[in-house]
Amino acid sequence: MAHDLILKGGRVLDPASGLDRVTDLAFSGKTLAAIGNGLSGAEVRDVTGCIVTPGMIDMHTHVYWGGSSLSVDPEAYMRASGATTLVDTGSAGPGNFEGFKAHVIDRSTPRILAYLHISFAGIFAFSPTINVGESQDMRLMAVREAAEVAGHFPEQIIGIKVRVGKNTSGENGIRPLMAALEAAEACGLPVMAHIDEPDPTYDQVADALRPGDVLTHCFRPAPNAPVTEDGKVREAILNARARGVLFDIGHGMGAFSWRSAERMLAAGFPPDTVSSDVHVLCVAGPAKHLLHSMNKLFAIGMPLNDLVAAATINPARAIRREALGRLEIGGIPDATILEILDQEVVLADVRGETRRCGQTLKPHGVVRGGTYYSSTV
Repeated sequence: MAHDLILKGGRVLDPASGLDRVTDLAFSGKTLAAIGNGLSGAEVRDVTGCIVTPGMIDMHTHVYWGGSSLSVDPEAYMRASGATTLVDTGSAGPGNFEGFKAHVIDRSTPRILAYLHISFAGIFAFSPTINVGESQDMRLMAVREAAEVAGHFPEQIIGIKVRVGKNTSGENGIRPLMAALEAAEACGLPVMAHIDEPDPTYDQVADALRPGDVLTHCFRPAPNAPVTEDGKVREAILNARARGVLFDIGHGMGAFSWRSAERMLAAGFPPDTVSSDVHVLCVAGPAKHLLHSMNKLFAIGMPLNDLVAAATINPARAIRREALGRLEIGGIPDATILEILDQEVVLADVRGETRRCGQTLKPHGVVRGGTYYSSTV
């Protein structure tokens, strides 16, 4: 049987099913039609030597392009990052989500899902020259409106976002998180909580979260690092994971530290999900894109299979869209094609500290909705 598109000869790696072998993938119409050897089709892409995974999910992005000051172009970002699903984390709130949906989500090639911000206007003052934390004004914490808008758009909205910390909630401390949890309870969705410098403390935020909620910036530097001064994982973090709280990298401009990452991995505490927190201030570095975040964990010993899981099936489960995180006949026709290059690279964390890595993951292309798009990197 001839199919529309064949990815031929790649190492197909799907942590959800345990598949890990050199074979072909066939796409027909809007489905993944076949997995096996010797498949034929109208368009054949030779991906010998590449790794083919389910379409990767960047769990933390800002892509309300043109509608919020911090967001990047989702079309360009898909090709640069290898991610076919972009989870926007709070760029829009209940006051402007419909514009985000109409002008960006509905028109974009990559799939865009969203954590709706508890702030009525989302993240509205974030630029190289203006940075005002939206959670510093409790009048913007729109509990009723957020729950209502999330209920109106269940296909696109997968949770409620909030930002707390010295830079984002100021004297309000943890109160915006309490508002987000109230809205999330009302609409039956999880929360993603950003944390920056204290107050509140890492322990206070971790203690407040429920099973299925996500704490992003989980490997951030001090202050509010996940490890204590003597290098031990905070007890509140261990307790939170034990009750089902999820931990996301969310690299961004200020939230990835080699010191924290190395100590957390050494303690047997890998992140549940790897993400970029890409925005206008970090897209040129230090975060750049999803694979750049993955490369940093790869450099310090996180196994490839675990990294792929943290960018496919793990975020799919976190956002309650498990079909997105797997390669399944009759399933979602998305895939990511990667190369592993044997070349030394120097990688920097948000404090400018560096590590050297002898291999690097590079995007080769993606299949989105059954159509092949080449990488721009």
